[in-house]
Amino acid sequence: MSDIGDWFRSIPAITRYWFAATVAVPLVGKLGLISPAYFFLWPEAFLYRFQIWRPITATFYFPVGPGTGFLYLVNLYFLYQYSTRLETGAFDGRPADYLFMLLFNWICIVITGLAMDMQLLMIPLIMSVLYVWAQLNRDMIVSFWFGTRFKACYLPWVILGFNYIIGGSVINELIGNLVGHLYFFLMFRYPMDLGGRNFLSTPQFLLRNVSSAQDCGLRRGAGRKEPWSQRKLDPGSATSELCAEVSYLTSLSLTSTIHHQPAAGRATGKVCKAYMCSRNIASFFP
Repeated sequence: MSDIGDWFRSIPAITRYWFAATVAVPLVGKLGLISPAYFFLWPEAFLYRFQIWRPITATFYFPVGPGTGFLYLVNLYFLYQYSTRLETGAFDGRPADYLFMLLFNWICIVITGLAMDMQLLMIPLIMSVLYVWAQLNRDMIVSFWFGTRFKACYLPWVILGFNYIIGGSVINELIGNLVGHLYFFLMFRYPMDLGGRNFLSTPQFLLRNVSSAQDCGLRRGAGRKEPWSQRKLDPGSATSELCAEVSYLTSLSLTSTIHHQPAAGRATGKVCKAYMCSRNIASFFP
């Protein structure tokens, strides 16, 4: 049990709470402690009966059974794997930025769920995070099951097909990919390639109140880095950054410059892309 506890405490803070809730809420429903009927996102109950908890429980709940157990475990693995990689990679030291990304994606998914009568939101949120990771590491070569290898940018669409084969719904995965693309476009692509303004920025109350996770605990304000919109990346430190992080964070650090010199901003992004492609690509099992 101590090994399991050590492993659980080693998970970065935001991913740890998300992972724990995604295990606990289905377990509560499975044991019958609370009726699963209270966990689904039903528009009528949410809008007219003021059952305001439903968007939250629908994000963590999944009806685990003989026909859905494998699908649940696979997506739980994706949550752990790619949320951890984002939180300790491109979002390292920026828990407020990562939490803001999750909140933005969640709000978009809840609105879509209410409009399309989607009762469960667990898979779309996981897929949106996986999509962002795949785009930030788009040129990395990944290995999937049965020895297939391809660029990471194709991973969300491969998983969409895989989840459909094992019993998932294409709609859930597709909504997650589209929401992830919306965040990626507004936070990275539009400011970098099109010379536009940065429409998304982490609210100050999150920056003030969300602390960095260190030593398997929370230390308020410890190790916090500047948000992307304010960060000035030292060119000399580029070799110590992940390839994808260098590419996009460098371009975003020039947000204020891009407003006045879009050509310079795009040129910098292209230089960073060239650097990213020149790095050795490691293979891994997702």
